[in-house]
Amino acid sequence: MKSKFTLLLFLFLSSLVFSQEENDSKEDVSFAIIEKVPVYPGCTGNDNESLKNCMSKKIGEHIAKKFRTSIAKKLKLEPGLQRINVQFKINTNGEVVNVYAKASHPKLEKEAIRVVKSLPKMEPGMQKGKAVNVLYALPILFKI
Repeated sequence: MKSKFTLLLFLFLSSLVFSQEENDSKEDVSFAIIEKVPVYPGCTGNDNESLKNCMSKKIGEHIAKKFRTSIAKKLKLEPGLQRINVQFKINTNGEVVNVYAKASHPKLEKEAIRVVKSLPKMEPGMQKGKAVNVLYALPILFKI
């Protein structure tokens, strides 16, 4: 009897975990397909496309201004184009969270994460009239 109860409890708890994961993933929407994109401070526009373009431009300007390229020079990396792939979420409060970076050196990853985390709070993205987490991917490219 005790083992059946344990098994049922395990099955019940595992269904809660899976349903929670499913609900979380439904709240994450890609920047490419969001109905109403997050709005970066200072961006205005009547349509999603102009807001997307403004946001991408403003994020690029922020990265260019804040990223310390001197770090790459100190690492004595191969000359040429360097790429850092960054992914993050803009949550339902408009804050940048869950920042992840992949680069040729851990110090470049750390710098990319630092800079992206310094992005300002935005108006959250909306899907079906509800604020949702928006997934954003950003390549950072620079020459050495």
